[in-house]
Amino acid sequence: MPKFSNSPLIIQWSVICLFLISAANSDDPQLNIHGNAQTFALRTTPENNLRMRQGSPFKIALFADLHFGEAAWTNWGPLQDVNSVKVMSTVLDKENPDFVIYLGDVITANNIMIKNASLYWDLAVSPTRAKGIPWASVFGNHDDAPFEWPMEWFSATGVPQLQCPAGSTSYAGGEDCSFRGTTRLELMKSETEHNTLSYSRNGPQTLWPSVSSYVLKLSLSSDSEAAVAYLYFFDSGGGSYPEVISSAQAKWFQQKSAEVNPDARVPEIIFWHIPSKAYKKVAPRFSVPNNCIGSIFMEDVAAQEAEMGIMRVLGGRPSVKAVFVGHNHGLDWCCPYKKLWLCFARHTGYGGYGDWPRGARILEINQQPFSLKSWIRMEDGHLHSEVLLSS
Repeated sequence: MPKFSNSPLIIQWSVICLFLISAANSDDPQLNIHGNAQTFALRTTPENNLRMRQGSPFKIALFADLHFGEAAWTNWGPLQDVNSVKVMSTVLDKENPDFVIYLGDVITANNIMIKNASLYWDLAVSPTRAKGIPWASVFGNHDDAPFEWPMEWFSATGVPQLQCPAGSTSYAGGEDCSFRGTTRLELMKSETEHNTLSYSRNGPQTLWPSVSSYVLKLSLSSDSEAAVAYLYFFDSGGGSYPEVISSAQAKWFQQKSAEVNPDARVPEIIFWHIPSKAYKKVAPRFSVPNNCIGSIFMEDVAAQEAEMGIMRVLGGRPSVKAVFVGHNHGLDWCCPYKKLWLCFARHTGYGGYGDWPRGARILEINQQPFSLKSWIRMEDGHLHSEVLLSS
């Protein structure tokens, strides 16, 4: 945990500085840092298809646990966000991915005082957007968590001087600060309505309070009907509701996969934030099974609160190749489970617990024949833990 400081910190200035850092070197036409406000081109038509070039691999970078906005009232917090931008920029420069997935805990909402936490969310996606790379996101347990009042604020030193961006509702203890949090629906609306490069979606209302449950089809640029893979995104809860993938989500996957991939011929790849209980079975703490690939096995798996059927469904479907999660900052392994693989990403952000070196998991999809390969790209540029997850 950082050592909190009561020195005055102007939150609005921190947000502006971070935005300028990510935008200053950008050629992104969606960013306008010379006017009074940033402007974005709006998405005008829905798009559920990702395209890959014939004969070329499709590369995906996973950014997990960025935790933007953590300890926002301290000198430490905004600096970590700057460092996280640097990690993402390094990975994007080294790998030049076709797509990016923000794998949850994009922000630490329980530390964010302002009414609209989308300001921090926007900072987190800015390195990807600046390079013109499309992305999708899922929610983690911190993204809409309610504000947690620091105990230090009730000590003799008292509440630090706070100044939040104008326009937020004022509360005692800080001008223009809200402390109310930003809901999943509000975060998703802000991302999708203001970014043409975002492929994120609200899931069906029948899955509420789950929000980020949806599917994208990866197809050939020459033939949008020829599916190469289906990417499924799930909201694993936490924050405003329990940490669980519901039975309703499991049934939704069964119905959706039967609709778009009835003969299970096309490979399916799964993404969510909090690992299922199956992860605890394949890699106990400090024990590295011979058939697992990774570099850090430094903590127990912090699994979802309950298992409501999703792993039974996935494990019984031959087209499902791998599941990718974040949440545990001290784990980056892939282990086989039944006929698929269970993988952690790599802690990307400087926010959050742990001092392990940062990086990102990379996925590479090839079409003929289909293969799914993965490795870890570190913040210092080196690569490790290559693994073939299917062929």
